[in-house]
Amino acid sequence: MIKYFKNINAQTVEIDKPEDGTWVNLTPPFKEEEFIELSETLNIPIEFLRDSLDIDERPRFEIDDNVKFIVIKTPTENNSFNDSDAYYITIPICIILTHNHIVTVNSFDNGAINMFLNSFVKRHPDKRNMMVLKIFEKVVQNYLDHLKEINQKRNQYEQSLYDSNSNVDLLKLMRIQKSLVYFVTALRSNEMLMMKLERTNFLQLNEEEREFLQDLVVDSSQALEMANIYTNILSSTMDAFASIISNNLNNVMKRLTSITIILSLPILVTSIYGMNVELPFQHYKHAFYFPVIISLVISLLISGYFMKKKWF
Repeated sequence: MIKYFKNINAQTVEIDKPEDGTWVNLTPPFKEEEFIELSETLNIPIEFLRDSLDIDERPRFEIDDNVKFIVIKTPTENNSFNDSDAYYITIPICIILTHNHIVTVNSFDNGAINMFLNSFVKRHPDKRNMMVLKIFEKVVQNYLDHLKEINQKRNQYEQSLYDSNSNVDLLKLMRIQKSLVYFVTALRSNEMLMMKLERTNFLQLNEEEREFLQDLVVDSSQALEMANIYTNILSSTMDAFASIISNNLNNVMKRLTSITIILSLPILVTSIYGMNVELPFQHYKHAFYFPVIISLVISLLISGYFMKKKWF
């Protein structure tokens, strides 16, 4: 699906065909015919549009026939029906700069482009470099927002795990951990992309725009540091819970073993008095109480010993 937006009289207006200063946004579902038509209309290499469909596309930039192509990763919610998949994944946003247009291609619907669309009324289409940087800004903000949500979920699931020790909560924490792996990898690549853009001046930025890009690099580094911190905390938490669960299992096995020992010795005494041989006091009228008393004494002694050793 292709949509064309233009800023007219301080309002974002959707138009039917591309004009000078138009922002072109492509979202699923995609059609090959649309790619071919857009490529011919705006003189965009068809490979730039097709590469945008690869969800594993790494952040990078290149230029072909004065058409600039930039790929940056942004987070989005994972719509997978598999309960073991990550809550969030990262997808590429492809930005194509032609002579008169800025084109964005999204393999999935994502919050960064939606935020950019909502703020497009404040943009100046003639300042295309600043529009690209503003997309970068929305991507970084999207990471920070999702990281806050992840941290809230992590605290919630940890508290639930303290109370229940349920495998379901451990699985939820594992899904958060997978999300953070996606974030750390993408943020590291995005940071390298921005630093390379600053070093090579690929976009031919002016002084104000270079300062804005430097601020974005700092913000991206902050998001990466937050993701690393949350990853380390979550890894330590899951290791701690694994140790706690293993320790609880050991305690249960220790108690069961102790109970087995306490019951086995009285059973041994009663088994001896159940033999069909001559036994001491077997003709005594109160002979029944001897094995009972001996069994109780042995059980009490062993129980006292185990309690002293804190095996219960």
